[in-house]
Amino acid sequence: MSAKAGGRAVPSPGAAAPGRRRRARALRTWLGLLPFLAYLACFFVVPSAAVVTAAFENGRGGFTWSNLTASLSGIYLTSYGTSLELAAISSIVAAVAGTLVTIAVVSSDRPLLHRLVTTGAGVMANTGGLPLAFAFIAAIGNFGIVTQMLSGIGFNPYDHGFTLYSFTGLVIVYLYFLIPVMVLVMLPAVQALRREWFEAASILGAGRRQCWRLVGVPILAPAFLAGLMVLFTDAFAAYVTADVMTQGTIPLVPIQIGSLIQGNVLAGQQNLGDALGLGMISVVVAAGVAYALVQRRAARWQR
Repeated sequence: MSAKAGGRAVPSPGAAAPGRRRRARALRTWLGLLPFLAYLACFFVVPSAAVVTAAFENGRGGFTWSNLTASLSGIYLTSYGTSLELAAISSIVAAVAGTLVTIAVVSSDRPLLHRLVTTGAGVMANTGGLPLAFAFIAAIGNFGIVTQMLSGIGFNPYDHGFTLYSFTGLVIVYLYFLIPVMVLVMLPAVQALRREWFEAASILGAGRRQCWRLVGVPILAPAFLAGLMVLFTDAFAAYVTADVMTQGTIPLVPIQIGSLIQGNVLAGQQNLGDALGLGMISVVVAAGVAYALVQRRAARWQR
């Protein structure tokens, strides 16, 4: 309510209270986000800005395009192609496999299976680096346990062209942590599918395949594409596992950057690693933007 004073409406003290409460809530929200924003600035924004700046500097601190030009030629251009191919193949295979696993688990009426898969996926998704490489070498390396068992029954995969330390081997290793990531990404979307939608399509004469093609696939497609972007970024940026597995025999951008950071540079190419880092940042940002756009659409089906 408000009273009139001198012909003007004077708002009552309670009328401004909702506005003050909204401002107070917004202030508390920003104060709560402040530690995260500070962390993000210190360990992401500032280092990324430093990499972008150094990518266009020569050894004397002046501006140059030579670093960027060198990073897009020769072995470095090959490394980009190999990294993109590895990320694309491993992420697509993991996305399809992870989605099928998620659908199977959610369709099951066994809560214990659901808890085991969710817990296992959380653990496996965070396993990588040196421990993961060692685990696969100990299992299916040249003298791994599984390799020796297969040799005992007369089939040694290394005698038939397979090797863990190859492009195919890297894809197999990457699937170990990419499939669980996809399971965790797809769980909310698959759980949001309502049985009533499939029943309605069935009543209208749609078969099981038609129900999935006309109902399930369109609904899951945004979440699937968003998960695919996450897997692609994860696979593209992986470094330690690939470095330990291949020892640099397979040209990958993260390995090239690691080699340059360790001092393996030519005269006048001190900032070449920063130029390669700028390329990686560009790929990751593009994938992140695509993820955000697709995730916005996926969120409509998760309400």
